[in-house]
Amino acid sequence: MKSMYIIQTVIGPLTVIESDNCITHIHFGEVNVMGIETRKTELIDETEKQINAFYSGERDSFDLPLTLNGTEFQNKVWKALLDIPKGETRSYKDIAEAVGSPNASRAVGMANNRNPIPVIIPCHRVIGKNGKLVGFAGGLDLKEKMLMIERKSIGTEAQ
Repeated sequence: MKSMYIIQTVIGPLTVIESDNCITHIHFGEVNVMGIETRKTELIDETEKQINAFYSGERDSFDLPLTLNGTEFQNKVWKALLDIPKGETRSYKDIAEAVGSPNASRAVGMANNRNPIPVIIPCHRVIGKNGKLVGFAGGLDLKEKMLMIERKSIGTEAQ
């Protein structure tokens, strides 16, 4: 059974979708997905608690069951994103090299774009090779805010 609920976080409202006791999607803002029951499950409540604890500096990582439905390459990229430490950034090229495809920076960008669980899978930590913030579903202002909050919570100013 699928459930969805809009949670309130320091980075704004997020719509969380759960299916079979796993988080499957997070959307920035308030999104209504037709055919999915709106209710706050225990897992969605735990997701809200962990996200808020993460951004308040009480947690450095997430411990939530996730279901990812992507291609083999997308799943490799999403796993590599999970390896980027809180408050740090990596370039698309860095991720391409990490997944064994050093010439696949554009494909990494497309996988990042299709990340179904942003925030938990930290696609906001991927930047351009010149160090600039680029492409983010929540907008570049939010990307910058998320990185600043992370850096502040671990006591660093910049990567």
